[in-house]
Amino acid sequence: MFLFTGIVEELGIIRKLHVSGHSGSIEIEAHKVLRNTNVGDSIAVNGICLTVTSLGKDFFTADIMAETVRRSSLKNATSGDFVNLERAMAADGRFGGHIVSGHVDGTGTILSMKKEENAVWVTISAPPSIMKFIVEKGSVCLDGISLTVAAVGESDFKVSVIPHTGGETTLLKKKAGNTINIENDVIGKYVDRLLNFKDSSPSEGGGITMDFLRKYDF
Repeated sequence: MFLFTGIVEELGIIRKLHVSGHSGSIEIEAHKVLRNTNVGDSIAVNGICLTVTSLGKDFFTADIMAETVRRSSLKNATSGDFVNLERAMAADGRFGGHIVSGHVDGTGTILSMKKEENAVWVTISAPPSIMKFIVEKGSVCLDGISLTVAAVGESDFKVSVIPHTGGETTLLKKKAGNTINIENDVIGKYVDRLLNFKDSSPSEGGGITMDFLRKYDF
């Protein structure tokens, strides 16, 4: 698994997007993320981990599989759209955001944007499968941007966007009603899977129980 941090390096522009059925290819104009990049490397495009299939002086291309189209907002993208770009983190790089895999869990819908002094509150609605992992003051990745959850409701949550993030990403270029890619915190997903995994152990009912924790001195 390639690792990203949710710190956007530059804004790219979709030059070509071809989707036939539920898969296709994409060509993106870029500059900074092309440095030291080779065919086969990964670049996060609006939070979607894509493999570079060809490179030019000012662009790269990538294939898009059906699962990507189903899970993400690429189904609604068009040529000329700006996208957030981030190269996979180098082994000796600084960890600036949070652990991001580039595997989008689903999409949400922007409900509103409200300015408060130097920041903008963005409210996003999301389905229960995503909301279960949204935790106040926890991390969430929106279109490839590492953000802190500021408030959580029944079916929506809020983030507060500072001027730097707004200026360096596509987030504040969006409007109410727009779709946005969401990747939940990967640690929360692993914990949920371990707690709810059903098999013959550690107990007949499966999952982690108090008896299991006592048995192993937790």
